[in-house]
Amino acid sequence: MKIAIVETGEPPLPLRTNSPGYATMMVDMLSPLMPAATYEARRIFAGEPPFAPTDADAFLVTGSPAGVYEDHDWIAPLFDAIRATADAGKPQVGICFGHQAMAAAFGGRVAKSDRGWGVGVHRYEVTSIQGWMTPQAAAFSCAVSHQDQVVEAPAGAVVIAGSAFCPNGALAYADGPAISFQMHPEFSHDYARDLLTLRADRIPADRVERGLASLQGDSDRAVIARWIASFYAAAAGRSPS
Repeated sequence: MKIAIVETGEPPLPLRTNSPGYATMMVDMLSPLMPAATYEARRIFAGEPPFAPTDADAFLVTGSPAGVYEDHDWIAPLFDAIRATADAGKPQVGICFGHQAMAAAFGGRVAKSDRGWGVGVHRYEVTSIQGWMTPQAAAFSCAVSHQDQVVEAPAGAVVIAGSAFCPNGALAYADGPAISFQMHPEFSHDYARDLLTLRADRIPADRVERGLASLQGDSDRAVIARWIASFYAAAAGRSPS
């Protein structure tokens, strides 16, 4: 299986020396679970063209510091590519900004949340068990870093998981084999900690403190990674490869 990684952003400049880019984080997350898969990344935020549905077997849209409602010249072509991929029946996954971009492309609404910043490790309740969710779980926890949220899911979308802070935390779409997650299973806790520390001047101090404390513990990022690999395999009708 060839997976196309749509890179929509990169780590902040102070973190780039010691941190891989977002595409590399995704490959590091998936390759132990899909050892025969190949990957191609395109930095569409830097002017590289979006993938066509025929370019790969499956697609993944990364996180970004951008907002889906911002006036960047690459966002409308990204939405078109997401819809074209769905029309072609190719599986696609969105993470954080990718989650919001997929929801917006399929008719949902994204906005800056009045709940403020979500940081550290958050817990989500599973509200709809999907066939690819093995192992099954009633709840899971994972690192997050976002202000924007999907405030209205697209018509026909199923909320897979949510929380009081982020009700539309993970979605499965009616428009094609497509799922998305607000959280960051590709982030190590070290990277999430460095990112939160870098952004601490724009986040309330008590929220930063709680977020940093939460990153001292474990999370279920490996479970989410397994779900993503299983989703790709199920959508393609094959074993993870």
